[in-house]
Amino acid sequence: MPPSDPAAVPAAAPTEARLQEIVFPDHTNHLGTLFGGQALAWMDKAAFIAASRYSRRTVVTARSEQVDFRLPIRQGQLVETIARVVEVGRTSMQVDVELVAEDLLSGERETCTRGRFVMIALDSRGRPAAVKPLPAPA
Repeated sequence: MPPSDPAAVPAAAPTEARLQEIVFPDHTNHLGTLFGGQALAWMDKAAFIAASRYSRRTVVTARSEQVDFRLPIRQGQLVETIARVVEVGRTSMQVDVELVAEDLLSGERETCTRGRFVMIALDSRGRPAAVKPLPAPA
């Protein structure tokens, strides 16, 4: 019997997305720190990607819940946006998102911002669509 093709075996749906950006001057306020609105845009984008990949459906943002801006992110830093699908309802997905700032010269990293986004899966007619449940933890 020929060996099975590993590409033919469906992989578990990814629950995480990671994006990286450099903070340039046009992303910052008069203090040289990242605009809150820019941070929220990057977080929403990462939540969208994580939820889309998990559900394999079109998704929209239904809500952003508490977002905590703990530390400023400065011009010139690398920002890694990490989004994880942590809960799934019938049509919704809750996605935890964090922003981690990294100094490119020293490599020092700090989690600066955390928040949760609720994303809704849609069918081809734009109506809420069912999402498969999260797999049980191994």
